[in-house]
Amino acid sequence: MVRATLNNHATLLNREASWLKFNGRVLEEAGDPRNPLLERVKFLAISASNLDEFFEVRVGGLLQQLEDGHNSTTPDGLTMVEERELIKEATHEFVEEQYSCWNDRLRPELAEQGIRVLGIDELDSEALAFVDAYCERELDPLLTPVTVDPAHPFPRVINKALCVALLLRRRRRSSLTYTGVVTVPRALPRLVRLPSPGTIDFIFLADLVLHHAARMYKGYDIVSSAAFRVTRNSNLYLQEEESRSLLESVREELHNRRKGDAVRMEIESEANPEIIERLGTVFELEPWQIFQVNGPVNLSRLFNIYDGAARPDLKFHAYVPRELRLTAKSHDLFEELRRHDILLHHPYDSYDAVLSFVQAAAEDERVLSIKQTLYRTGEHSQVVQALMAAAAHKEVTAVVELKARFDEASNIRWARDLEDSGVQVFHGLVALKTHCKLCLLVRRDPDGVTRQYAHLGTGNYNATTARIYTDLSLLTADPEITRAVHDVFSFLTAYAEHPGYGPLMVAPLDLAEKCMSLIEREAEHARMGRPARIIAKMNALLDVHIIQALYRASQAGVEIELLVRGMCALRPGVRGLSDRIRVRSILGRFLEHSRIFYFENGGEPEVYVGSADWMNRNLHGRVEVLFPLKNPLLRDRVVHEILAACLADNVKSRFLQKDGRYLRPWQSPKGRGKRPPRGASAFCAQDFLIALAEGSKTPEEIPAAVPHRSSRQRVSSGRTLLGRALKGISKTIS
Repeated sequence: MVRATLNNHATLLNREASWLKFNGRVLEEAGDPRNPLLERVKFLAISASNLDEFFEVRVGGLLQQLEDGHNSTTPDGLTMVEERELIKEATHEFVEEQYSCWNDRLRPELAEQGIRVLGIDELDSEALAFVDAYCERELDPLLTPVTVDPAHPFPRVINKALCVALLLRRRRRSSLTYTGVVTVPRALPRLVRLPSPGTIDFIFLADLVLHHAARMYKGYDIVSSAAFRVTRNSNLYLQEEESRSLLESVREELHNRRKGDAVRMEIESEANPEIIERLGTVFELEPWQIFQVNGPVNLSRLFNIYDGAARPDLKFHAYVPRELRLTAKSHDLFEELRRHDILLHHPYDSYDAVLSFVQAAAEDERVLSIKQTLYRTGEHSQVVQALMAAAAHKEVTAVVELKARFDEASNIRWARDLEDSGVQVFHGLVALKTHCKLCLLVRRDPDGVTRQYAHLGTGNYNATTARIYTDLSLLTADPEITRAVHDVFSFLTAYAEHPGYGPLMVAPLDLAEKCMSLIEREAEHARMGRPARIIAKMNALLDVHIIQALYRASQAGVEIELLVRGMCALRPGVRGLSDRIRVRSILGRFLEHSRIFYFENGGEPEVYVGSADWMNRNLHGRVEVLFPLKNPLLRDRVVHEILAACLADNVKSRFLQKDGRYLRPWQSPKGRGKRPPRGASAFCAQDFLIALAEGSKTPEEIPAAVPHRSSRQRVSSGRTLLGRALKGISKTIS
């Protein structure tokens, strides 16, 4: 039993175990028949891509520390060796579940719908003729077969490159076996579409390489062969204080990352044991780091099925985002912002309004300067293009974060292009990532007054991810906010610290302290008998000090609703510690990415939005910004549309239990589950918000939320505490 003491390790859940549970929820979506079939294939591919990053970053970092002789204790009380053992067992179980999902469910169901993934032995004569021609015409020119011998060392296999290993025996010297290695070319699609009337057929490119191997290794007998893939430690180890150029340091480390220590190898389950042994020795892997998979190596390749199958009936229905419409009195966006702030909820509200804000600034001769942060921009960034165009005739400053994980190379290219076009480019601050999402314009308006306009957001300036991530954007001309944004840019470009950044909260300067203060203020309201409630939505909750503050608030009587999509170290529902805390995770067609923090504040509610999760890295290792929604109408929208819909969701929500499990709203902790809601009783927040954007629903149609609580916690009136919470919020804001 968990004791209700704040300093007990047992009051915290393990970070890595929590992440693995999160990825398990992604995999659950792949197995959920209520999702369209091709979307389920996509969820399986996402779970594989997520696991790649977990090994590249988390496992790679853990093994590096153990190799360096560290074995410290994690906040939940596990040693690093114990954490490695936890990961060892959980990841192998997870991979088995992935391939069971593919082999037993998705592949047969795809075949029933006329979408087949075939092996060489399943091809008819026409398909075989196509494959032979494809191999000669497209594949063979890109292949470099290698036979390992004293003159030909084992090739340097780069991170996550799909390869084929072979055991070879020369016909003239049959007593010796050699290792052959062929890298599957990245320039070709991972699944090749076959000509097949009436069905949509694919074959994996690795199977074509295996099929073609005999033609590459003439003079050899192929004893055995298997596809494999190696994942390497992809952490960047930068000595920023000793570096003359951060850009050059990142470039050098990116080159090294492709050759980092191997942390995992995936190989076909039927691979010859001698191949496995040879590869394990080459890559210096322990047995637990070798994953023998019952199916295609690298399930993230299944994205190609989703993209290559023109079957809209097997995907989520298309929808049209709501476009920003100016009021009749406004001639342009800037005049509109002088009248009132604008809040956008992406992807339900079109991201074009944000792009228009930046592009209008670039083209408007009244705009004198633009300042912009860039974290993950994408390969074809309209924002970056607009900044480069603007630099020809106005002052443009860009703070480009070079250390945005896995976007480093793209950001280096953009940084160079921006500098070449005349933009002043900065790379943030030493030892701090620039993660805040800010754009600031200075404009001389028609009335002769010079004003500042700002965009503040929770998501990246990336039009592609804006279609699949839920995020919030605030467009404002509020003098207090724009002045504070100006001060943040001064901090980023000159390390110039101001006495305060109000009304913003800025990490690493005061954000952690102010969040703690807001939580403690709610606790004091509760102790004094005033309305006290916290509703917080974020990607992850791991910071120990924040968690302890939430525990204290719960003990004081604060009702706390947490919407945490991913990792959560807090244990809810522990008697005497976290009775009043409920944690749920929502996973659906969109990635829940917005961060929202609601504090009831004794009947005078405050809502903050921004880029920061409640994690140590966000609070202390990054430059982050939380900003208030000062306009009551905007606060009302966030509470009554976004938070209310999320809290009412009984389709895509899972509730965190104190033992670390996640259960659906209808599932009992003892395993006696009920049937999932159907028809009118089923409420999916994301589907509802799409309908709301399209105009077919209204906020008044959001049902009263039903929390996941035991019978002893229900109120006698029949209304749940959460239902009362939303009703109370409605009264205080109205």
